[in-house]
Amino acid sequence: MKFSLVIPCYNEAANLPLLVERCREVVRRPGVEVVLVDNGSTDNSPQVLSDLLPANPGCRSVRVEKNQGYGFGILSGLRAASGDILGWTHADMQTDPQDALRGLDLFEQHGLNIFVKGRRYGRPLADVAFTVGMSAFETALLGKPLWDINAQPTMFSRAFFETWREPPHDFSLDLYAYYEARRAGLTVHRFPVLFGKRAHGVSHWNVNWAAKRKFIRRTVDFSLQLKKSLKS
Repeated sequence: MKFSLVIPCYNEAANLPLLVERCREVVRRPGVEVVLVDNGSTDNSPQVLSDLLPANPGCRSVRVEKNQGYGFGILSGLRAASGDILGWTHADMQTDPQDALRGLDLFEQHGLNIFVKGRRYGRPLADVAFTVGMSAFETALLGKPLWDINAQPTMFSRAFFETWREPPHDFSLDLYAYYEARRAGLTVHRFPVLFGKRAHGVSHWNVNWAAKRKFIRRTVDFSLQLKKSLKS
């Protein structure tokens, strides 16, 4: 089984050297590749990737010329990937890309017909409360157990990915993939993942309560559309 780990990178030039160093350990596993998506970065990410990748076989990059959202970058990477198992994680180093290897072990134990997500620990209490509230809301609205929706990594089979229809291009992609896995009856496996501080820079959405309100509004809008589409 070949595994492709997609990592969307938007203006993460300062994080890229450490990220690629950690990915070097990931691709030492036979049959594993890392696809770093330069998701329309306006900093010097393209040059940093150009300098780093030749010395790191097993890691390659995909360029999105104009940023069209977090989900769009991930989907671009998934479509360019070659693995039988696909997945994504974040570039900010709050979670370690090597976590995906523990997820890969679950596929080797249980086969391809599963859905794998991390389960975060080590987060600030306010963020945990926010996650619990959103999880409870989505579970009640959509009628499927959906907890710690934005935890990383997220991993699944290529066959499951090929069933997706019109996935969202923003942060709702995490919810979409998780919900579709529940709806498809896939067994969901979770494993604990330490969630630390960013190595460099700031979050692109979790910066203050105004940004969280915007995230909530967009997620709720997508959730309502999803529920409406199910009824129709």
